[in-house]
Amino acid sequence: MTTRRLTAAQATVRWLAAQHVLVDGREAPYFAGAWAIFGHGNVAGIGEALHAARDSFPTWRAHNEQGMAHAAIAYAKQMRRRRAMVCTSSIGPGATNMVTAAALAYVNRLPVLLLPGDVFAGRQPDPVLQQVEHFTDGSVSANDCFRPVSRYFDRITRPEQIMDALPKALATMLDPATCGPATIAFCQDVQAEAFDYPETFFAPRLWRERRQGVDSGELAALVAALKSARHPLLIAGGGVLYSEAEAELTALTEATGLAVAETQAGKGALPWNHPNALGSIGVTGSSAANAAAARADLVVGIGTRLADFTTGSRSLFVDARVAQINVQAFDAHKHDALAVVGDARTVLQALARELSGWHAGVEVGRQQEIEEWNAAVDAATTGIDAQTQPSDAQVIGAVQRSCGDDAIVVCAAGGLPGELHKLWRSARQGSYHVEYGFSCMGYEIAGGMGVKMAAPDRDVVVMVGDGSYLMANSELATSVMLGHKLIVVLLDNRGYGCINRLQHATGGAGFNNLLADATHQVLPQIDFAAHAASLGALSEHVTSLGELTAAMVRARKAERSYVVVIDTDPLKSTEAGGWWWDVAVPEVSQRPEVEAARRAYEQGTRMKRDLS
Repeated sequence: MTTRRLTAAQATVRWLAAQHVLVDGREAPYFAGAWAIFGHGNVAGIGEALHAARDSFPTWRAHNEQGMAHAAIAYAKQMRRRRAMVCTSSIGPGATNMVTAAALAYVNRLPVLLLPGDVFAGRQPDPVLQQVEHFTDGSVSANDCFRPVSRYFDRITRPEQIMDALPKALATMLDPATCGPATIAFCQDVQAEAFDYPETFFAPRLWRERRQGVDSGELAALVAALKSARHPLLIAGGGVLYSEAEAELTALTEATGLAVAETQAGKGALPWNHPNALGSIGVTGSSAANAAAARADLVVGIGTRLADFTTGSRSLFVDARVAQINVQAFDAHKHDALAVVGDARTVLQALARELSGWHAGVEVGRQQEIEEWNAAVDAATTGIDAQTQPSDAQVIGAVQRSCGDDAIVVCAAGGLPGELHKLWRSARQGSYHVEYGFSCMGYEIAGGMGVKMAAPDRDVVVMVGDGSYLMANSELATSVMLGHKLIVVLLDNRGYGCINRLQHATGGAGFNNLLADATHQVLPQIDFAAHAASLGALSEHVTSLGELTAAMVRARKAERSYVVVIDTDPLKSTEAGGWWWDVAVPEVSQRPEVEAARRAYEQGTRMKRDLS
């Protein structure tokens, strides 16, 4: 057997570079490269190995470990999980900085390989710099924080262990049912240890996409349920997009007349102006989709977790039977559903065959409801130019009118995702990239950079609030450094406007959300445009929607990242559409506003679906 003597880190990088997948029928490396912030625990071992492979396996430097992991995750999401990236960090705060990103990837079922440095396996120099010591368990390190937010976790304490761990990690990441973050904690002394690895370990390997078939009995039960339903409704989730099943969904809905609503992750599964597209559903849903859901007697989720924003905290389709098409059995059985386990495209193709010649019939009033919703969107997204503080919706409208259908909008937490879910009109696949499974503030700019790396020929428009920008903005400098141009529209409502509105809606007083309502001696006057310029971006502050439109023209023509700042109204949100959301209100309070909100809350809970 031919062997090659390499350090464990060198062997790891060489193996990673040899893994390939098919993307649009063409073979490509599965790992696009590595993000690295070197420090104690990875600079000597993994750092040296990445340097040696830099011509064939690129390495990028970021400014924050969480940010670089967000960029990697966003890349995988935009690539529909077909390709991924690697992230490596030091053993201490560098590693724990990535835990938030690991949780985001875990919740959203997105692949990323995390290689945090770890303590010495030999333990001779312990405690080393940045080591977290557990008083009763000597095997624990800071990297154990990754265990609950990793689909696969391992710790490398001997160099030969990578031959077992790496294929298992990649198999987990590539399996549609288990897809998510894999963490391989890499003891720093082991990274530098050499071993005689068999050359066969480094042979190029092509991993093929698995499409899980559907059980005939489960399929027959779903077909029977659809044929007997008077008001069936389909809900498209992210699984439709990851399965690349848009064409199959379109064909099914056109052949059967079935209407489709969409989750945050599933937005864009049908073009917004398709006659059977009802728009967003749930707490941030359109009036058309929510009306259809309220009268539905059968709701069929396709590739969705049916989280609380989609179901209105189980108050939206209370009396409907629920069916779930999902590649993951855990998700397919949620809400006491009629479970159909299988790949979305495969199941939709099978449904089309079984439902050939059957038509659900167009519900009376559906087209009028769609027209009324579109009129509501137009009303919310237009405004008077002289208004000094436009709403988020009006800014969204101005931004979308300034961009072509080819642009990709990126967002994450706060009030903007809800407004975008309602109002952004996705005409082309991959044009809507909103992280709302974990709703992580600080994802936006780093995520936008990952999106740009996945789609370099398309405009990437990052919409971010001032609160989220202040949490994590350093990767704006990285985007400039790497030449990945972003258009960032920063909406300054002077605080956490979304949670401030929720605070008021639950009877609370304005407290600790808007800057003016937080403890302060001096209100900060933050010049976001100047800050963005200090990071190397082009920037400007605009005072009206007309100025915003003109600035967007300049931003699209610019050669590097461009930030446009506009002040917005922190209190106004789109009143049209929407649904109840379960946010517990205190049973006892000295404030009459809270007591009134509690009474309304108790009334809302009586609408909920009972699964007891």
